Amino acid sequence: MKTPKARILVVEDDPAILNGLMDVLVFNGYQPIGSADGGEGLAMALNNRFDLVLLDVMLPTLDGFSVCREIRKKKPDQPIIMLTAKGAETDIVTGFKSGVDDYISKPFSLRELMVRIEALLRRTGKNLGDDRLTISGIFFDGANLIAKYNQAQVELTRREMDIIVYLHRNSGRIVSKKELLVTVWNYSDGNIETRTVDIHIQKLRKKIASLINDRPFLETIRGEGYRLDRSEENP
Repeated sequence: MKTPKARILVVEDDPAILNGLMDVLVFNGYQPIGSADGGEGLAMALNNRFDLVLLDVMLPTLDGFSVCREIRKKKPDQPIIMLTAKGAETDIVTGFKSGVDDYISKPFSLRELMVRIEALLRRTGKNLGDDRLTISGIFFDGANLIAKYNQAQVELTRREMDIIVYLHRNSGRIVSKKELLVTVWNYSDGNIETRTVDIHIQKLRKKIASLINDRPFLETIRGEGYRLDRSEENP
């Protein structure tokens, strides 16, 4: 059985941006629900459970700062990222005073946004997505922290499971060490000098190799990062 995908409420009045965000969230395995109105978005946020709220500032009916403040009154632990074209320091300060957890100015990179989302979900105790998944015939069980292949199994650490889930979700591209440090380790700055990612990958690769006899699984792309070997992914 799979863990439900994270539910994300997107409150954005620009139809092109709203539709684009909904599409990229679905592509990355989330369950997005959209609203183009501040008042409606607030009602949805208060009356439903969401793992994250992506909130624009300039909205009809009720602006994003007001929506955020009202959410905080009723749901103080609700993760919120504010999306806005405003980048002035005063607006950023106002956003954080309203209670947002993170703030990203338009135009923004979709990859950066996804990294921010993953990092916030991790910091607030949400999982990265599926805690039970099968890759290359290997069953990864995040609830019990084990990987099984045929009759063999190995124990995993929570960090190793998080690495697998994140690489699986992003299997169409190379994931850098910096990105893993931000999304899996929750570092605020991925530029820190550390070998912790390399060490965890080496240990994880050895465990997987013990199950599937050294078949390709985790690739190291020198100078760039890591990815799951796509030839071994299930269709």
